[in-house]
Amino acid sequence: MGGMGEELDEELPLRERKKRATRQRISDIATGLFVDRGFDAVPVAEVARVAGVSAMTVFNYFPRKEDLFLDRIPQAVELVAVAVRERRPDETPLAALHRLAIRLLEERHPLSGVGERFLPFWRTVIASPALRARAREGVEEVERSLAEALAGTGVPDPHLLAALTVAAYRTVFVTSARRLLAGDPVQEVARDHRRCLESAFGALERMVPEEPAATRRDDRSG
Repeated sequence: MGGMGEELDEELPLRERKKRATRQRISDIATGLFVDRGFDAVPVAEVARVAGVSAMTVFNYFPRKEDLFLDRIPQAVELVAVAVRERRPDETPLAALHRLAIRLLEERHPLSGVGERFLPFWRTVIASPALRARAREGVEEVERSLAEALAGTGVPDPHLLAALTVAAYRTVFVTSARRLLAGDPVQEVARDHRRCLESAFGALERMVPEEPAATRRDDRSG
Protein backbone atom coordinates (compact mmCIF):
# COMPACT_ATOMS: atom_id res chain seq x y z
CA MET A 1 0.00 0.00 0.00
CA GLY A 2 2.85 2.36 -0.58
CA GLY A 3 5.76 3.37 1.60
CA MET A 4 5.91 5.78 4.46
CA GLY A 5 7.11 9.36 4.35
CA GLU A 6 7.76 9.56 0.60
CA GLU A 7 7.48 13.34 0.72
CA LEU A 8 10.47 13.47 3.10
CA ASP A 9 12.76 11.13 1.16
CA GLU A 10 14.72 13.91 -0.53
CA GLU A 11 15.78 15.23 2.88
CA LEU A 12 17.29 11.88 3.92
CA PRO A 13 20.89 10.70 3.43
CA LEU A 14 21.50 8.62 0.31
CA ARG A 15 21.89 5.39 2.31
CA GLU A 16 18.54 5.86 4.00
CA ARG A 17 16.84 6.72 0.70
CA LYS A 18 18.19 3.48 -0.79
CA LYS A 19 16.92 1.49 2.16
CA ARG A 20 13.48 3.03 1.84
CA ALA A 21 13.46 2.37 -1.91
CA THR A 22 14.33 -1.29 -1.30
CA ARG A 23 11.64 -1.56 1.35
CA GLN A 24 9.11 0.00 -1.00
CA ARG A 25 10.04 -2.30 -3.90
CA ILE A 26 9.69 -5.42 -1.76
CA SER A 27 6.34 -4.23 -0.44
CA ASP A 28 5.05 -3.37 -3.91
CA ILE A 29 6.02 -6.80 -5.25
CA ALA A 30 4.44 -8.53 -2.27
CA THR A 31 1.27 -6.47 -2.61
CA GLY A 32 0.89 -7.42 -6.26
CA LEU A 33 1.33 -11.11 -5.49
CA PHE A 34 -1.06 -11.03 -2.53
CA VAL A 35 -3.75 -9.18 -4.47
CA ASP A 36 -3.47 -11.56 -7.43
CA ARG A 37 -3.44 -14.83 -5.50
CA GLY A 38 -4.43 -14.14 -1.92
CA PHE A 39 -2.28 -13.41 1.10
CA ASP A 40 -2.19 -16.97 2.44
CA ALA A 41 -1.27 -18.49 -0.94
CA VAL A 42 2.01 -16.59 -1.36
CA PRO A 43 5.00 -17.56 0.85
CA VAL A 44 7.63 -15.05 1.88
CA ALA A 45 10.22 -17.10 -0.02
CA GLU A 46 8.39 -16.36 -3.26
CA VAL A 47 8.24 -12.65 -2.50
CA ALA A 48 11.99 -12.71 -1.88
CA ARG A 49 12.67 -14.60 -5.09
CA VAL A 50 10.61 -12.24 -7.26
CA ALA A 51 12.17 -9.21 -5.54
CA GLY A 52 15.69 -10.62 -6.08
CA VAL A 53 16.60 -10.61 -2.39
CA SER A 54 16.95 -13.23 0.33
CA ALA A 55 14.16 -14.14 2.73
CA MET A 56 16.39 -12.77 5.51
CA THR A 57 16.46 -9.40 3.75
CA VAL A 58 12.67 -9.39 3.54
CA PHE A 59 12.40 -10.03 7.28
CA ASN A 60 15.01 -7.35 8.00
CA TYR A 61 12.57 -4.82 6.53
CA PHE A 62 9.32 -6.52 7.57
CA PRO A 63 9.42 -8.51 10.83
CA ARG A 64 6.16 -10.26 9.95
CA LYS A 65 4.67 -11.39 6.67
CA GLU A 66 1.56 -9.31 7.37
CA ASP A 67 3.71 -6.17 7.50
CA LEU A 68 4.58 -6.63 3.83
CA PHE A 69 0.99 -5.80 3.00
CA LEU A 70 0.03 -3.55 5.90
CA ASP A 71 3.14 -1.43 5.50
CA ARG A 72 1.34 1.83 6.32
CA ILE A 73 1.03 1.02 10.02
CA PRO A 74 4.39 2.65 10.94
CA GLN A 75 3.37 5.75 8.99
CA ALA A 76 0.05 5.99 10.82
CA VAL A 77 1.84 5.62 14.17
CA GLU A 78 4.22 8.41 13.23
CA LEU A 79 1.65 10.76 11.70
CA VAL A 80 -0.59 11.00 14.75
CA ALA A 81 2.34 11.63 17.08
CA VAL A 82 3.86 14.27 14.83
CA ALA A 83 0.48 15.98 14.36
CA VAL A 84 0.18 16.46 18.12
CA ARG A 85 3.81 17.30 18.91
CA GLU A 86 4.35 19.67 15.99
CA ARG A 87 0.94 21.33 15.98
CA ARG A 88 0.58 25.02 15.29
CA PRO A 89 0.89 27.60 18.08
CA ASP A 90 -2.37 27.83 20.06
CA GLU A 91 -3.76 24.78 18.20
CA THR A 92 -5.27 22.05 20.37
CA PRO A 93 -4.17 18.44 19.83
CA LEU A 94 -7.63 17.54 18.56
CA ALA A 95 -7.60 20.42 16.11
CA ALA A 96 -4.23 19.23 14.79
CA LEU A 97 -5.53 15.67 14.41
CA HIS A 98 -8.65 17.01 12.69
CA ARG A 99 -6.48 18.93 10.26
CA LEU A 100 -4.41 15.80 9.58
CA ALA A 101 -7.54 13.75 8.88
CA ILE A 102 -8.83 16.32 6.38
CA ARG A 103 -5.43 16.50 4.67
CA LEU A 104 -5.31 12.73 4.25
CA LEU A 105 -8.79 12.83 2.71
CA GLU A 106 -7.93 15.66 0.33
CA GLU A 107 -4.79 13.82 -0.78
CA ARG A 108 -6.75 10.56 -1.20
CA HIS A 109 -4.07 9.03 0.98
CA PRO A 110 -4.40 5.27 1.68
CA LEU A 111 -4.85 6.08 5.37
CA SER A 112 -7.94 8.14 4.53
CA GLY A 113 -9.87 5.10 3.32
CA VAL A 114 -11.23 6.95 0.29
CA GLY A 115 -10.16 6.01 -3.24
CA GLU A 116 -11.10 3.51 -5.92
CA ARG A 117 -7.56 2.18 -6.25
CA PHE A 118 -7.67 0.79 -2.71
CA LEU A 119 -10.51 -1.69 -3.38
CA PRO A 120 -8.22 -4.67 -4.19
CA PHE A 121 -6.31 -3.96 -0.98
CA TRP A 122 -9.42 -4.06 1.19
CA ARG A 123 -10.71 -7.22 -0.49
CA THR A 124 -7.39 -8.92 0.23
CA VAL A 125 -7.51 -7.89 3.89
CA ILE A 126 -11.10 -9.04 4.28
CA ALA A 127 -10.21 -12.45 2.82
CA SER A 128 -7.35 -13.07 5.26
CA PRO A 129 -7.86 -13.65 9.01
CA ALA A 130 -4.13 -13.02 9.55
CA LEU A 131 -4.30 -9.61 7.89
CA ARG A 132 -7.45 -8.66 9.78
CA ALA A 133 -5.76 -9.58 13.06
CA ARG A 134 -2.66 -7.55 12.19
CA ALA A 135 -4.82 -4.59 11.19
CA ARG A 136 -6.44 -4.66 14.64
CA GLU A 137 -3.00 -4.71 16.22
CA GLY A 138 -2.05 -1.75 14.05
CA VAL A 139 -5.00 0.24 15.38
CA GLU A 140 -3.78 -0.50 18.92
CA GLU A 141 -0.27 0.68 18.00
CA VAL A 142 -1.66 3.96 16.66
CA GLU A 143 -3.70 4.41 19.83
CA ARG A 144 -0.65 3.87 22.06
CA SER A 145 1.41 6.31 20.00
CA LEU A 146 -1.31 8.93 20.20
CA ALA A 147 -1.74 8.46 23.95
CA GLU A 148 1.99 8.98 24.49
CA ALA A 149 1.93 12.15 22.39
CA LEU A 150 -1.12 13.48 24.25
CA ALA A 151 0.35 12.72 27.68
CA GLY A 152 2.23 16.02 27.97
CA THR A 153 -0.38 18.30 26.44
CA GLY A 154 -2.56 18.92 29.47
CA VAL A 155 -5.62 17.07 28.21
CA PRO A 156 -7.42 15.04 30.88
CA ASP A 157 -6.90 11.28 30.55
CA PRO A 158 -4.83 11.11 27.35
CA HIS A 159 -5.34 7.35 27.08
CA LEU A 160 -9.10 7.74 27.00
CA LEU A 161 -8.91 10.61 24.50
CA ALA A 162 -6.59 8.58 22.27
CA ALA A 163 -8.96 5.61 22.38
CA LEU A 164 -11.99 7.76 21.55
CA THR A 165 -10.19 9.58 18.73
CA VAL A 166 -8.88 6.41 17.11
CA ALA A 167 -12.28 4.72 17.45
CA ALA A 168 -14.02 7.68 15.84
CA TYR A 169 -11.57 7.81 12.95
CA ARG A 170 -11.73 4.06 12.44
CA THR A 171 -15.52 4.17 12.31
CA VAL A 172 -15.50 6.83 9.59
CA PHE A 173 -12.75 4.97 7.69
CA VAL A 174 -14.51 1.61 7.77
CA THR A 175 -17.87 3.12 6.82
CA SER A 176 -16.37 4.78 3.75
CA ALA A 177 -14.46 1.65 2.76
CA ARG A 178 -17.61 -0.46 2.97
CA ARG A 179 -19.55 2.01 0.84
CA LEU A 180 -16.86 2.02 -1.82
CA LEU A 181 -16.77 -1.78 -1.83
CA ALA A 182 -20.53 -1.69 -2.32
CA GLY A 183 -20.07 0.48 -5.42
CA ASP A 184 -21.00 3.95 -4.14
CA PRO A 185 -19.45 6.84 -6.15
CA VAL A 186 -16.12 8.05 -4.80
CA GLN A 187 -17.06 11.74 -4.79
CA GLU A 188 -20.23 11.03 -2.85
CA VAL A 189 -18.35 8.90 -0.33
CA ALA A 190 -15.63 11.55 0.00
CA ARG A 191 -18.21 14.25 0.69
CA ASP A 192 -19.90 12.17 3.37
CA HIS A 193 -16.52 11.10 4.77
CA ARG A 194 -15.58 14.73 5.33
CA ARG A 195 -18.95 15.50 6.91
CA CYS A 196 -18.55 12.55 9.29
CA LEU A 197 -15.03 13.65 10.22
CA GLU A 198 -16.31 17.15 11.02
CA SER A 199 -19.06 15.67 13.17
CA ALA A 200 -16.74 13.24 14.95
CA PHE A 201 -14.07 15.80 15.80
CA GLY A 202 -16.71 18.33 16.78
CA ALA A 203 -18.09 15.85 19.29
CA LEU A 204 -14.61 15.08 20.61
CA GLU A 205 -13.78 18.77 21.00
CA ARG A 206 -16.95 19.31 23.04
CA MET A 207 -15.88 16.52 25.39
CA VAL A 208 -12.45 18.00 26.16
CA PRO A 209 -11.97 21.15 28.27
CA GLU A 210 -10.00 24.03 26.81
CA GLU A 211 -6.28 23.23 26.81
CA PRO A 212 -4.25 25.66 29.00
CA ALA A 213 -2.24 28.07 26.86
CA ALA A 214 0.87 27.52 28.99
CA THR A 215 0.66 23.79 28.38
CA ARG A 216 0.37 24.35 24.64
CA ARG A 217 3.68 26.16 24.76
CA ASP A 218 5.48 23.97 27.24
CA ASP A 219 4.78 20.45 26.04
CA ARG A 220 7.00 20.95 22.98
CA SER A 221 9.83 22.77 24.71
CA GLY A 222 11.65 19.64 25.82
